[in-house]
Amino acid sequence: MKWEDNVRRVVPYVAGEQPNKPGMIKLNTNECPYPPAPGVAKLAAELDCDALRLYPDPDAGSLVNVLAEYYHVRPKQIFTGVGSDDVLSLAFMTFFNGDLPILFPDVTYSFYDVWAQLHRIPFQTCPLDDNWHICPDDYRQPNGGVIFPNPNAPTGILESLETVEEILSANRDVVVIVDEAYIDFGGRSALYLLEKYDNLLVVQTFSKSRAMAGMRIGFCIGSEKLIGYLNDVKFSFNSYTLNLPAQQLGAEAVRDDAYFHSVTGRIVSTRERVKKELRVLGFSFPDSMANFIFASHEKIPAQQLFAALRDANIYVRYWNRPRISESLRITVGTDEQMDTLLTFLRDYVSKAL
Repeated sequence: MKWEDNVRRVVPYVAGEQPNKPGMIKLNTNECPYPPAPGVAKLAAELDCDALRLYPDPDAGSLVNVLAEYYHVRPKQIFTGVGSDDVLSLAFMTFFNGDLPILFPDVTYSFYDVWAQLHRIPFQTCPLDDNWHICPDDYRQPNGGVIFPNPNAPTGILESLETVEEILSANRDVVVIVDEAYIDFGGRSALYLLEKYDNLLVVQTFSKSRAMAGMRIGFCIGSEKLIGYLNDVKFSFNSYTLNLPAQQLGAEAVRDDAYFHSVTGRIVSTRERVKKELRVLGFSFPDSMANFIFASHEKIPAQQLFAALRDANIYVRYWNRPRISESLRITVGTDEQMDTLLTFLRDYVSKAL
Protein backbone atom coordinates (compact mmCIF):
# COMPACT_ATOMS: atom_id res chain seq x y z
CA MET A 1 0.00 0.00 0.00
CA LYS A 2 1.23 3.49 -0.87
CA TRP A 3 0.87 4.94 2.64
CA GLU A 4 3.35 2.35 3.91
CA ASP A 5 6.10 4.11 1.96
CA ASN A 6 6.01 6.83 4.64
CA VAL A 7 6.06 4.56 7.67
CA ARG A 8 9.13 4.65 9.89
CA ARG A 9 10.18 1.01 10.25
CA VAL A 10 12.40 -0.34 12.97
CA VAL A 11 13.08 -3.73 14.52
CA PRO A 12 11.57 -3.26 17.98
CA TYR A 13 13.10 -4.09 21.32
CA VAL A 14 11.82 -7.40 22.68
CA ALA A 15 11.17 -7.28 26.41
CA GLY A 16 11.31 -10.29 28.69
CA GLU A 17 8.14 -12.30 29.06
CA GLN A 18 5.60 -11.03 31.58
CA PRO A 19 3.74 -14.22 32.46
CA ASN A 20 1.16 -14.37 35.21
CA LYS A 21 0.91 -17.98 36.29
CA PRO A 22 0.20 -19.42 39.73
CA GLY A 23 3.36 -20.56 41.47
CA MET A 24 5.73 -19.23 38.83
CA ILE A 25 9.23 -18.00 39.66
CA LYS A 26 9.97 -14.93 37.58
CA LEU A 27 13.70 -14.37 37.16
CA ASN A 28 13.76 -12.94 33.64
CA THR A 29 13.41 -9.15 33.82
CA ASN A 30 15.70 -8.09 36.68
CA GLU A 31 12.88 -6.83 38.87
CA CYS A 32 13.44 -6.50 42.59
CA PRO A 33 12.10 -9.51 44.51
CA TYR A 34 11.17 -7.36 47.53
CA PRO A 35 8.49 -4.69 47.92
CA PRO A 36 9.20 -0.95 47.89
CA ALA A 37 10.02 0.87 51.12
CA PRO A 38 7.25 0.73 53.75
CA GLY A 39 6.69 4.47 53.47
CA VAL A 40 5.80 4.03 49.81
CA ALA A 41 2.91 1.71 50.63
CA LYS A 42 1.73 4.03 53.40
CA LEU A 43 1.79 7.08 51.15
CA ALA A 44 0.09 5.19 48.30
CA ALA A 45 -2.82 4.43 50.62
CA GLU A 46 -3.08 8.11 51.54
CA LEU A 47 -2.83 9.64 48.04
CA ASP A 48 -5.26 12.47 47.40
CA CYS A 49 -7.23 11.17 44.44
CA ASP A 50 -8.78 14.59 43.85
CA ALA A 51 -5.33 15.84 42.88
CA LEU A 52 -5.31 13.40 39.95
CA ARG A 53 -7.66 15.67 38.02
CA LEU A 54 -4.81 18.18 37.74
CA TYR A 55 -1.69 17.95 35.61
CA PRO A 56 1.43 16.93 37.58
CA ASP A 57 4.34 19.29 38.18
CA PRO A 58 6.18 19.28 34.81
CA ASP A 59 9.48 19.82 36.63
CA ALA A 60 8.81 16.94 39.08
CA GLY A 61 10.09 19.26 41.80
CA SER A 62 9.12 17.10 44.79
CA LEU A 63 11.18 14.21 43.42
CA VAL A 64 14.00 16.26 41.92
CA ASN A 65 14.66 18.11 45.16
CA VAL A 66 14.89 14.87 47.16
CA LEU A 67 17.22 13.34 44.57
CA ALA A 68 19.39 16.46 44.53
CA GLU A 69 19.80 16.32 48.30
CA TYR A 70 20.51 12.59 48.25
CA TYR A 71 23.14 12.75 45.51
CA HIS A 72 24.62 16.10 46.64
CA VAL A 73 23.97 17.93 43.38
CA ARG A 74 21.89 20.94 42.37
CA PRO A 75 18.26 20.39 41.31
CA LYS A 76 19.07 21.85 37.87
CA GLN A 77 21.47 18.94 37.36
CA ILE A 78 18.65 16.36 37.47
CA PHE A 79 16.24 15.25 34.76
CA THR A 80 13.42 12.73 35.35
CA GLY A 81 11.47 10.53 32.99
CA VAL A 82 9.13 7.58 32.66
CA GLY A 83 11.71 4.96 33.52
CA SER A 84 15.33 5.20 32.46
CA ASP A 85 14.28 4.02 28.98
CA ASP A 86 12.40 7.29 28.50
CA VAL A 87 15.37 9.28 29.79
CA LEU A 88 17.78 7.42 27.51
CA SER A 89 15.59 7.78 24.43
CA LEU A 90 15.30 11.53 25.00
CA ALA A 91 19.06 11.69 25.53
CA PHE A 92 19.62 9.94 22.19
CA MET A 93 17.26 12.43 20.55
CA THR A 94 18.94 15.40 22.21
CA PHE A 95 22.65 14.67 22.10
CA PHE A 96 23.32 12.26 19.24
CA ASN A 97 22.71 14.40 16.18
CA GLY A 98 26.07 14.38 14.41
CA ASP A 99 27.06 12.69 11.17
CA LEU A 100 29.54 10.35 12.87
CA PRO A 101 28.31 7.07 14.41
CA ILE A 102 27.72 6.77 18.12
CA LEU A 103 29.62 3.96 19.84
CA PHE A 104 28.47 1.28 22.25
CA PRO A 105 29.48 -2.34 23.05
CA ASP A 106 28.47 -5.23 20.83
CA VAL A 107 27.06 -7.12 23.83
CA THR A 108 24.99 -4.68 25.82
CA TYR A 109 21.47 -3.43 26.50
CA SER A 110 19.60 -4.27 23.31
CA PHE A 111 17.53 -1.08 23.30
CA TYR A 112 20.51 1.04 22.20
CA ASP A 113 20.46 -0.01 18.55
CA VAL A 114 16.65 0.26 18.53
CA TRP A 115 16.78 3.91 19.64
CA ALA A 116 19.57 4.61 17.18
CA GLN A 117 17.44 3.25 14.34
CA LEU A 118 14.29 4.98 15.59
CA HIS A 119 15.98 8.38 15.78
CA ARG A 120 18.00 7.71 12.58
CA ILE A 121 21.34 7.92 14.35
CA PRO A 122 24.33 6.14 12.77
CA PHE A 123 25.96 3.72 15.19
CA GLN A 124 28.86 1.32 15.48
CA THR A 125 29.36 -1.44 18.03
CA CYS A 126 32.71 -2.09 19.70
CA PRO A 127 33.40 -5.73 20.62
CA LEU A 128 33.90 -6.65 24.25
CA ASP A 129 37.06 -8.65 24.87
CA ASP A 130 37.07 -12.38 25.61
CA ASN A 131 36.43 -11.64 29.30
CA TRP A 132 33.43 -9.43 28.48
CA HIS A 133 35.21 -6.16 29.27
CA ILE A 134 35.14 -2.93 27.29
CA CYS A 135 38.30 -2.13 25.32
CA PRO A 136 38.84 1.61 25.96
CA ASP A 137 41.02 2.02 22.87
CA ASP A 138 37.98 1.22 20.70
CA TYR A 139 36.42 4.47 21.92
CA ARG A 140 39.30 6.67 20.74
CA GLN A 141 38.04 6.76 17.16
CA PRO A 142 36.03 9.71 15.78
CA ASN A 143 32.40 9.37 16.88
CA GLY A 144 29.16 11.22 17.50
CA GLY A 145 28.73 10.08 21.12
CA VAL A 146 29.29 7.17 23.46
CA ILE A 147 26.97 5.12 25.65
CA PHE A 148 27.58 2.03 27.76
CA PRO A 149 26.07 0.47 30.89
CA ASN A 150 28.13 0.01 34.03
CA PRO A 151 27.65 -2.70 35.23
CA ASN A 152 26.95 -3.97 31.74
CA ALA A 153 23.85 -5.88 30.77
CA PRO A 154 23.48 -8.77 30.22
CA THR A 155 26.98 -9.71 31.42
CA GLY A 156 26.93 -7.97 34.82
CA ILE A 157 30.56 -6.89 34.37
CA LEU A 158 31.58 -3.74 36.24
CA GLU A 159 34.21 -1.57 34.60
CA SER A 160 36.58 0.33 36.88
CA LEU A 161 36.16 4.07 37.19
CA GLU A 162 39.63 4.35 35.69
CA THR A 163 38.23 2.74 32.52
CA VAL A 164 35.20 5.04 32.58
CA GLU A 165 37.41 8.10 32.92
CA GLU A 166 39.73 6.86 30.18
CA ILE A 167 36.77 6.82 27.80
CA LEU A 168 35.57 10.21 29.02
CA SER A 169 38.96 11.86 28.64
CA ALA A 170 39.23 10.58 25.06
CA ASN A 171 35.79 11.95 24.15
CA ARG A 172 35.61 15.50 25.46
CA ASP A 173 33.89 16.76 22.29
CA VAL A 174 30.84 14.46 22.47
CA VAL A 175 28.35 13.44 25.14
CA VAL A 176 29.23 10.25 27.04
CA ILE A 177 26.32 8.46 28.71
CA VAL A 178 26.99 5.98 31.51
CA ASP A 179 23.88 3.87 32.08
CA GLU A 180 23.96 2.87 35.76
CA ALA A 181 20.75 0.85 36.05
CA TYR A 182 22.60 -1.73 38.19
CA ILE A 183 25.22 0.36 40.00
CA ASP A 184 23.53 -0.05 43.40
CA PHE A 185 24.45 -3.75 43.47
CA GLY A 186 28.20 -3.24 43.24
CA GLY A 187 30.80 -0.62 42.47
CA ARG A 188 31.02 3.13 42.73
CA SER A 189 28.97 5.49 40.60
CA ALA A 190 30.59 7.72 38.00
CA LEU A 191 28.74 10.66 39.56
CA TYR A 192 31.91 11.91 41.24
CA LEU A 193 33.35 12.58 37.75
CA LEU A 194 30.65 15.17 36.97
CA GLU A 195 32.70 18.04 38.36
CA LYS A 196 35.50 17.22 35.94
CA TYR A 197 33.51 16.33 32.81
CA ASP A 198 30.66 18.58 31.70
CA ASN A 199 29.88 16.14 28.85
CA LEU A 200 29.06 13.23 31.20
CA LEU A 201 25.47 12.08 31.71
CA VAL A 202 24.81 9.43 34.38
CA VAL A 203 21.46 7.60 34.08
CA GLN A 204 19.81 5.60 36.87
CA THR A 205 16.44 3.97 37.57
CA PHE A 206 14.01 3.12 40.36
CA SER A 207 13.10 -0.17 38.66
CA LYS A 208 15.83 -2.37 40.15
CA SER A 209 17.26 -1.40 43.53
CA ARG A 210 14.29 0.73 44.62
CA ALA A 211 11.72 -1.96 43.72
CA MET A 212 9.48 0.34 41.69
CA ALA A 213 9.56 -1.04 38.13
CA GLY A 214 5.77 -0.70 37.98
CA MET A 215 5.92 3.05 38.61
CA ARG A 216 8.34 3.75 35.72
CA ILE A 217 10.71 6.29 37.28
CA GLY A 218 14.08 7.08 35.77
CA PHE A 219 16.45 10.01 36.10
CA CYS A 220 19.80 11.31 34.99
CA ILE A 221 22.36 13.65 36.47
CA GLY A 222 24.71 15.86 34.50
CA SER A 223 25.89 19.41 34.10
CA GLU A 224 23.23 22.12 34.19
CA LYS A 225 23.87 22.79 30.50
CA LEU A 226 23.23 19.13 29.54
CA ILE A 227 20.06 18.99 31.62
CA GLY A 228 18.90 22.28 30.14
CA TYR A 229 19.17 20.85 26.63
CA LEU A 230 17.28 17.72 27.72
CA ASN A 231 14.49 19.83 29.17
CA ASP A 232 14.24 21.83 25.95
CA VAL A 233 13.58 18.60 24.05
CA LYS A 234 11.22 17.23 26.72
CA PHE A 235 9.11 20.41 26.76
CA SER A 236 8.95 20.30 22.98
CA PHE A 237 7.66 16.75 23.15
CA ASN A 238 5.62 16.18 26.32
CA SER A 239 5.70 18.50 29.34
CA TYR A 240 3.99 16.11 31.74
CA THR A 241 6.02 12.95 31.49
CA LEU A 242 6.13 11.80 35.12
CA ASN A 243 2.74 11.38 36.77
CA LEU A 244 1.85 12.68 40.25
CA PRO A 245 1.89 9.32 42.10
CA ALA A 246 5.28 8.50 40.59
CA GLN A 247 6.71 11.82 41.76
CA GLN A 248 5.39 11.50 45.30
CA LEU A 249 6.06 7.79 45.80
CA GLY A 250 9.48 8.07 44.21
CA ALA A 251 10.48 10.81 46.65
CA GLU A 252 9.31 8.66 49.55
CA ALA A 253 11.41 5.73 48.34
CA VAL A 254 14.54 7.90 48.30
CA ARG A 255 13.92 9.11 51.84
CA ASP A 256 14.15 5.59 53.32
CA ASP A 257 17.86 5.03 52.77
CA ALA A 258 18.12 2.31 55.42
CA TYR A 259 15.53 0.16 53.66
CA PHE A 260 17.23 0.76 50.31
CA HIS A 261 20.58 -0.51 51.60
CA SER A 262 18.88 -3.42 53.35
CA VAL A 263 17.30 -4.60 50.10
CA THR A 264 20.41 -4.21 47.97
CA GLY A 265 22.46 -5.95 50.67
CA ARG A 266 20.10 -8.93 50.70
CA ILE A 267 20.23 -9.25 46.92
CA VAL A 268 24.03 -9.05 46.84
CA SER A 269 24.29 -11.68 49.57
CA THR A 270 21.96 -14.02 47.68
CA ARG A 271 23.81 -13.39 44.43
CA GLU A 272 27.18 -14.36 45.91
CA ARG A 273 25.74 -17.52 47.50
CA VAL A 274 24.10 -18.60 44.24
CA LYS A 275 27.34 -18.02 42.32
CA LYS A 276 29.06 -20.60 44.52
CA GLU A 277 26.25 -23.10 44.07
CA LEU A 278 26.18 -22.65 40.29
CA ARG A 279 29.93 -23.23 40.02
CA VAL A 280 29.52 -26.58 41.80
CA LEU A 281 26.94 -27.55 39.17
CA GLY A 282 29.34 -26.83 36.30
CA PHE A 283 28.18 -23.33 35.39
CA SER A 284 30.53 -20.51 34.52
CA PHE A 285 29.78 -16.79 34.33
CA PRO A 286 31.33 -13.33 34.44
CA ASP A 287 31.70 -11.95 37.95
CA SER A 288 28.40 -10.08 38.02
CA MET A 289 28.07 -6.92 40.08
CA ALA A 290 24.41 -6.54 39.09
CA ASN A 291 21.21 -8.20 40.33
CA PHE A 292 21.55 -11.06 37.87
CA ILE A 293 23.99 -13.78 36.83
CA PHE A 294 24.87 -14.46 33.18
CA ALA A 295 25.49 -18.19 33.32
CA SER A 296 26.41 -20.92 30.86
CA HIS A 297 26.87 -24.63 31.44
CA GLU A 298 29.90 -26.42 30.10
CA LYS A 299 27.90 -29.39 28.77
CA ILE A 300 24.22 -28.41 28.51
CA PRO A 301 23.03 -25.99 25.79
CA ALA A 302 21.49 -22.80 27.13
CA GLN A 303 18.42 -23.07 24.93
CA GLN A 304 17.74 -26.55 26.27
CA LEU A 305 18.04 -25.33 29.86
CA PHE A 306 15.85 -22.33 29.11
CA ALA A 307 13.06 -24.54 27.77
CA ALA A 308 13.31 -26.97 30.69
CA LEU A 309 13.16 -24.16 33.22
CA ARG A 310 10.19 -22.62 31.46
CA ASP A 311 8.36 -25.95 31.53
CA ALA A 312 8.98 -25.97 35.29
CA ASN A 313 7.43 -22.49 35.58
CA ILE A 314 10.82 -20.86 36.20
CA TYR A 315 11.40 -17.96 33.85
CA VAL A 316 14.90 -16.72 32.97
CA ARG A 317 16.14 -14.73 29.94
CA TYR A 318 17.64 -16.23 26.81
CA TRP A 319 18.87 -14.59 23.59
CA ASN A 320 19.65 -16.58 20.45
CA ARG A 321 22.29 -14.09 19.34
CA PRO A 322 25.98 -14.22 18.43
CA ARG A 323 28.37 -14.52 21.38
CA ILE A 324 25.62 -14.93 24.00
CA SER A 325 23.52 -17.83 22.72
CA GLU A 326 25.02 -20.24 25.26
CA SER A 327 24.20 -18.12 28.31
CA LEU A 328 21.12 -17.51 30.43
CA ARG A 329 20.55 -14.31 32.37
CA ILE A 330 19.16 -15.25 35.76
CA THR A 331 17.72 -12.50 37.93
CA VAL A 332 18.56 -12.79 41.62
CA GLY A 333 15.30 -13.45 43.45
CA THR A 334 14.58 -14.16 47.08
CA ASP A 335 16.57 -16.90 48.81
CA GLU A 336 13.51 -19.14 48.59
CA GLN A 337 13.14 -18.55 44.85
CA MET A 338 16.81 -19.19 44.22
CA ASP A 339 16.72 -22.37 46.31
CA THR A 340 13.88 -23.64 44.11
CA LEU A 341 15.93 -22.78 41.02
CA LEU A 342 19.00 -24.54 42.40
CA THR A 343 17.02 -27.63 43.37
CA PHE A 344 15.67 -27.89 39.83
CA LEU A 345 19.13 -27.39 38.30
CA ARG A 346 20.76 -30.00 40.54
CA ASP A 347 18.20 -32.57 39.45
CA TYR A 348 18.30 -31.57 35.78
CA VAL A 349 22.07 -31.44 35.53
CA SER A 350 22.50 -34.80 37.25
CA LYS A 351 20.09 -36.44 34.81
CA ALA A 352 21.48 -34.67 31.72
CA LEU A 353 25.14 -35.64 32.28
